[in-house]
Amino acid sequence: MTKSLHTPEYTALLRTLIDTRKRSGMTQQDVADRLGKPQSYIAKVEGGERRLDVVEFVALAKAMDENPTAVFDHLLAALDAIPN
Repeated sequence: MTKSLHTPEYTALLRTLIDTRKRSGMTQQDVADRLGKPQSYIAKVEGGERRLDVVEFVALAKAMDENPTAVFDHLLAALDAIPN
């Protein structure tokens, strides 16, 4: 599998993270504050300018007061909806 940020699968990851943040009622600044990072970090993640690893994914989910496994389950459902 390619490591591109420009795949339907990676777009699904970003959409899942953005939806999770919005559903939690948090702004990018709120999440960034909890992570001890600048707001631009969250903007770059959500904009697809910065690739995430699994450790960062877990930290983001927890910063949004979400169970990382539940967020991952949402991602898997979104991935299943992508045509092959």
